[in-house]
Amino acid sequence: MREMAFASRIAFGAISIAMMLIAGGLIVFAGIQLAAVFWTPESSIGAQLLDSVGYAIIAVAVFEVAKYIFEEEVLNPTEMRHAGEARRSMTKFISTIAIAVFLEALVAIFQTAKEDVANMLYPTLLLFAGVTLIVGLGAYQRLSASAERQVHASPKASADERADLAKHSKD
Repeated sequence: MREMAFASRIAFGAISIAMMLIAGGLIVFAGIQLAAVFWTPESSIGAQLLDSVGYAIIAVAVFEVAKYIFEEEVLNPTEMRHAGEARRSMTKFISTIAIAVFLEALVAIFQTAKEDVANMLYPTLLLFAGVTLIVGLGAYQRLSASAERQVHASPKASADERADLAKHSKD
């Protein structure tokens, strides 16, 4: 069993490092494109700036996912022992993704507004997806906080949780 856990940690570590390298590559690519726009006289600086921002947003989102995988599966691979820990971890992860979705939607709105306003469906749906993520996160927080209060209200469940936390904090 320990061999499988070790192999899993190595696999998740390799995946997260690869994703971080990809995110770094996206940032470098955006920088090269941005520098090239100033050397090419007939290029559109505004469009290239928006493209560079889009690449940077995607890079940040990919890096954040890689960091999340690394922290949760490589550095601290134990299962989350109580609802509060799971809620905090999920909130941080979904918030980062929602910010990336909103930023990408803003970039798409500016690009579409300059090119063809009739194509505003994609940016609008992207904004709707971001709002849905935030509403879903709010519902998740509300329901999980309610479940956590019920667990803490039960003397036996609360004692079991404290014992479980004490047992795993020694490991």
